Amino acid sequence: TTITLTIDGMTCVHCEKAVQKAIKSIDAEAQTTINRPAGTACITSEQPPDMFVAAIVKEGYSASL
Repeated sequence: TTITLTIDGMTCVHCEKAVQKAIKSIDAEAQTTINRPAGTACITSEQPPDMFVAAIVKEGYSASL
């Protein structure tokens, strides 16, 4: 399943890495594409989307479906 999350607050490469780390903490095998300028993350995973949202929010970013 591929989901696209809207993420606010990514301003630099460090932010992208933090979001990537949060996603991988939920599913290490997830395929991800993070687009910082657009503020999105596309994730291919069988895990529930709300788990990724919660992990990204825990990192200090605003995330929504």
